[in-house]
Amino acid sequence: SITSKAAADVQKALDGYAALSVGCGLSQDPETQLFVHELLLENPAIAAMPTVLDADALNAIAGIPDWHIHLKAPAVLTPHPGEMARLTGKSTAQVQERRLEVARQYAQKWGQVVVLKGAFTVIASPQGAARISPFANPGLASAGTGDVLAGVIGGLLAQGLSPLDAATCGVYLHGAAGEELRHQLGDAGLMASDLLPEIPRRTRALKA
Repeated sequence: SITSKAAADVQKALDGYAALSVGCGLSQDPETQLFVHELLLENPAIAAMPTVLDADALNAIAGIPDWHIHLKAPAVLTPHPGEMARLTGKSTAQVQERRLEVARQYAQKWGQVVVLKGAFTVIASPQGAARISPFANPGLASAGTGDVLAGVIGGLLAQGLSPLDAATCGVYLHGAAGEELRHQLGDAGLMASDLLPEIPRRTRALKA
């Protein structure tokens, strides 16, 4: 597990990077919450760093009151319905019953882009706009596929896209890659690593 001391090490390295992704594989140890708090909420250097918050970073901030007031970085939050439930204090069923409304409401409240994952992923902006993915692929619920999505969005942020555009393009490329693999492999057996070589192909297809 990571220690809170690592926040200082990450902070020292920020000058060498254009974007930051936090959360994948962090664990839910108490030290993780301290690490996330110190890195994201107490660090002035993070204010200009486009950031993706995924997985255990979301679980960590869910336990910090008024975290959104202190998060100054332009961020994309990528919760699945269970993580969104923890962040909002709702049940998972309540999130799922009103996915579009919940994503838009909390994107505005938090002042950040929200990607509510699942069938027909919702991308919501702080200004009230929302975009809905055309894909509903059970293979994209496989372990690790959300980590791939976080990486794709982070890469697009690093290339200079706005949080909303990076989230939208990332969700689309991730979903399109999943659909192509679904045609090749069927509905079962998709692994997160299968997506990696397919995403550049989907990117190239968009440019053609």
